[in-house]
Amino acid sequence: MQQTQSLPQQRTSTHKSLFNWLTVIALVYTILVAVGAVSHGFKGFSGGADGAAQIFAFANNPFVALLLGILATALVQSSSTVTSVIVGLVAGGLPMAMAVPMIMGANLGTTITNTIVSLGHIRDRAEFRRAFAAATVHDFFNLMAVFIFLPLELMFGLLQHCAEAISHLLVGSADMSMKGVDFMKPLTAPAMQLIDGAVAFLPGKGPALATIVIGILLILGSVTYLGKVLQKVLVGRAKALLHKALGRGPLTGIASGTLVTIMVQSSSTTTSLMIPLAGGGVFTTRQLYPFTLGANIGTTITALLAATAIGGSGAELALTIALVHVLFNLFAVALIYGVPFLRELPLKAAEWLARVGSENKMLALGYVGGLFFALPALMMMASR
Repeated sequence: MQQTQSLPQQRTSTHKSLFNWLTVIALVYTILVAVGAVSHGFKGFSGGADGAAQIFAFANNPFVALLLGILATALVQSSSTVTSVIVGLVAGGLPMAMAVPMIMGANLGTTITNTIVSLGHIRDRAEFRRAFAAATVHDFFNLMAVFIFLPLELMFGLLQHCAEAISHLLVGSADMSMKGVDFMKPLTAPAMQLIDGAVAFLPGKGPALATIVIGILLILGSVTYLGKVLQKVLVGRAKALLHKALGRGPLTGIASGTLVTIMVQSSSTTTSLMIPLAGGGVFTTRQLYPFTLGANIGTTITALLAATAIGGSGAELALTIALVHVLFNLFAVALIYGVPFLRELPLKAAEWLARVGSENKMLALGYVGGLFFALPALMMMASR
C-alpha cells in the first residue's frame, strides 16, 4: 500500500507549489511590462500616434495604404494605437478606400510581437521550433485574410458596405464611452514609471531606444524562465482546466482568446503569453490556433472604443471603420477556419517555416525583419 505524505512533506510540497505559482504571476507581469516597454519605446522613437499619423500621410493608393498599416504597426508595436489613429483620421476626412487597407495592414502588423517573443526560445532548437510555429501561424492566417478580402474589398466594397449598414443603425449609441474597461495600463504603470526614471538621463532618442532594449531583454529572460516554470505548475487540475479552455474544441478556444483579449485589450499580449506554453510543449500549435483567432476578434474592441469617443458628423464614419475591423476578422475566421482546406494552410506554412527557421536561425530573424519592416518599406518606395 502506498504511504501518504507526511505533514512536513505536504507543507514543503504546498510551499513549492505556491512559490512556483507566484513566480508564474511575477513572470507574466514581467512579460506584460516588457511588451508595454517595447511598445512605449517604439512610440517614443517614432512619435507615437503623431508619428503613425505622419506615416499615413504617404497613402496614395490601397496597396500603399496596406503596407503603411503593416509598417506603422510594426514600428509603434501596437495595433491598438494604429487602429485608434485610423479611426480618428477617418473622422477627420481620410477616405474610407484608404482606411480599410490600413486596417488590414494593422491587423497583420500586430503579429510581430508574439513572433519576437518566440525568439526568446532561440537557444533551444526544439523549443524554438514549437514556439516559432505557434507564433507564425498568426502571421500566415492574417496574410491569407488579406489576400482573400483585400481583392473583394477593392472590387465590391464588401466590408465597407456591411459596416456602413450596421453603423447607420448603431450611430445613436456611438457616444457611449467604454474606456474604463482598460485596466492593463494602471496595472503596469508603476513598472513603466520605474523604467522611464532609469533611462531619463539619456539625451535625445536615447530613453526610447533604451526602453526598447530593456523590454526585449525582459522578454527574452522572462519567456525562457516562464516556459520552465509552467511545465512544473501545469500539472493535475490546473493543466486540465487550460486544456479544457484551449484544447477542448475550436469554438471554446476562439471564445477564450476573444474574452481574454477584450479584457487586456491587446492581442499582442494575449498571443505572446501563449508562446511559452507552446515552446515548453504544453500545447501544440494546432491547439493554440483557435485561441489566436479569438485574439484577432478580441483586439477589434480597441477601434470600437476609439470610435465611441468621437461625436458629431464624424461619429458614423468612425464607427464604420471600427466595424470594418470587426467584420474583417469575423469573416476571416468564418471562411478560413470554416473551410477545412483553407484551415490547414496557415498551420502547414507555420510548421514548415519553424522547421526551416530552427535549422537556420538567421533565416528566422530575416523573416521577422523582412516581412514587417524591409519589405513594406522597399515596396512603398518602389510604389512612389
